[in-house]
Amino acid sequence: MTSKKKEPRPAVADVLNTQLGSFLSRLERQNYAPDGVTGYRRRLSEFCAEVVARGVALDQLDETRAVKLFTGPPSVSRYTQFMVRKFVRYLAEQGVVSPPSEAPALRIRREYEHYLRSRRGLSETTIYGAWRIADRFLDFRFGNDIGDLSTITAHDIVAFIQELRGKKPLRDKTLCAQLRNFFRYLFQTGKTSANLAVGIQSVAQRYGTRLPRHLTSEEIQKLLEAVRAETTTGRRNHAMVLLMARLGLRAEEVIRIQLDDIVWRAGEILVRGKGKRYDRLPLPSDVGQAMTEYIRQDRESSSTRAVFVTKRPPHVPFKDGQVLNSILRRAYRTTGLKPPTPYVGSHILRHSLAVDLVHKGASLEEIGDMLRHRSRATTMIYAKLDVDGLRTIAPPWPLARGAK
Repeated sequence: MTSKKKEPRPAVADVLNTQLGSFLSRLERQNYAPDGVTGYRRRLSEFCAEVVARGVALDQLDETRAVKLFTGPPSVSRYTQFMVRKFVRYLAEQGVVSPPSEAPALRIRREYEHYLRSRRGLSETTIYGAWRIADRFLDFRFGNDIGDLSTITAHDIVAFIQELRGKKPLRDKTLCAQLRNFFRYLFQTGKTSANLAVGIQSVAQRYGTRLPRHLTSEEIQKLLEAVRAETTTGRRNHAMVLLMARLGLRAEEVIRIQLDDIVWRAGEILVRGKGKRYDRLPLPSDVGQAMTEYIRQDRESSSTRAVFVTKRPPHVPFKDGQVLNSILRRAYRTTGLKPPTPYVGSHILRHSLAVDLVHKGASLEEIGDMLRHRSRATTMIYAKLDVDGLRTIAPPWPLARGAK
C-alpha cells in the first residue's frame, strides 16, 4: 500500500510575496496615496528579501524580531519600523505567523475594558481614557514587567498622583475618578484584597467662586476667520469650530457627527451627546453652509460615515476631540489673542455661547436647553452674570445708624 505524499509547503519567498500583494491592495482600498503605497512596496520588498536571505522561519517571526532584522538607513529607520510592524501584524491576522503572546498588560486591559463596557456601560471614548490612566499607573508601579497586583498600596497611589501633578495643585478631577474606577475593578475581581478606591479623595472644585471665563463675540469671529484661512484644512476646521460656537457642541460631539445625522430639508442635526443621549437641534444657515462647502469640496472619499475625517489616508474619523484644541491653539497664535484660561480648550466656546445668551436676556432654562444640561445646577454658574436679575433679590445695603 503506497503512502500518500505530503504536499510540499510553499517557499517562504512565495508566501511573503503573495501576502505583500494582498497587504498593498488593502492599503489602496483604504485610499492611501499612490506614493505612499509605492514606499510601502519598496521597503517591505526589501524586508521580505532580508527574511529569505537569513533563512528566518515564518513561525519564528514576530514584530520585535522583524524590527531587529531590518531597520534600514537611519533617515527612514523610524518610519520603516512602523511599516514592518504593520506588515507583521497583517501576517498574524492572516495566520501566516504566530500571533504575539498576550502580555500581562494586554490581558489586564482586555478584562478591564470589558468590565467598563459591560458592567458600567461607558462609552468607548471614556473607556480609552480610563485605560490610559490605569496603564500609566501600572507603568509607574511595575515598569515593563507587571507583578502581583495585590502588592499595590495606598502609598503607591499617592506617589503616582504626586508624580503627575508635580508641585502644582491638582485641579482636574478626571485622574482621581479614573483611578477609583480602576481600583474598584481590581477589588471586585479579586486582584486586590483591599478596596484601595475608598482612599482616593475627590478633588476640590472651586470653579463656582469665579465668573465663567469666556470670549467676546468679536474675539470668536477673529478666531473663526483665522481657522477658515488655513490652507489645506480650512473649510473642515471652520465647520467644526462653527458647530461649537453656534450650537455649543462639545468637541467629542462634533467628531461623532455622521452624514446621516443631518436632515438638510428640515434644517436639523442629530447630536450624539454624553451618556448616549441623542438630541435634535436646529441647524443655523451659516453652519449648514460651512458643512456643505467642506463635504462638497474637501471631504476625502472614505468608507466611514463620519462627517469629519483626517486629511491623510486612510481618511478615518478623529480618535478624540483633542484635534479641536490644536486648531484653537493655532488660531490664537495667528490672531495674537490671549486665551482666557491657561489651558487652551475647545470648551471655552461653549461657555462663551452661554455668556452671550445671558447678555441677550435668555433665561437659565433656555440656556440649559441649548447646552443640553441634565442638571439645573450646572446651568446655575451663569446666573451670577445676570446682574439685572441679581439686583431684584439682593438685600439693601445697610446705612449708617440704621435705615430710616
